Amino acid sequence: MEKQQLILEHPLHSRSSSIIWQLISTAGGLKKWVADDATEQKDRIQFIWGDPWRHQEIRTATILNKVKNKSITLRWDDETDDQAYLEFQMLRNELTGDYMLRITDYALPEEEDALTQIWEQNLERLHHSTGL
Repeated sequence: MEKQQLILEHPLHSRSSSIIWQLISTAGGLKKWVADDATEQKDRIQFIWGDPWRHQEIRTATILNKVKNKSITLRWDDETDDQAYLEFQMLRNELTGDYMLRITDYALPEEEDALTQIWEQNLERLHHSTGL
């Protein structure tokens, strides 16, 4: 079965492109809201979830494209769907000057609700850890 594209948009209460860029394009920023830990090496980011003494999930993504202060596109190394990717994109509201975060991800139809819920929790974590 083919994965479906899932797009979420979240308003950020910030006009600082550098702060948002750090949060979406660096391991240090991503571990504040996407994973419990993240490390970056060359064109790959390793994401770690869970307790190291109990159960951990570790996934690695390759950076496909990175345009400073605009977007970063990743592909999970274990992804079997050639069309699927994960993208964080910064969009600026010309009227207010505030930024919006657009997340593009892919899921099987039966997993869309669960993935949406995960991203909503991540965005809530982003808000609590940064105020954005």
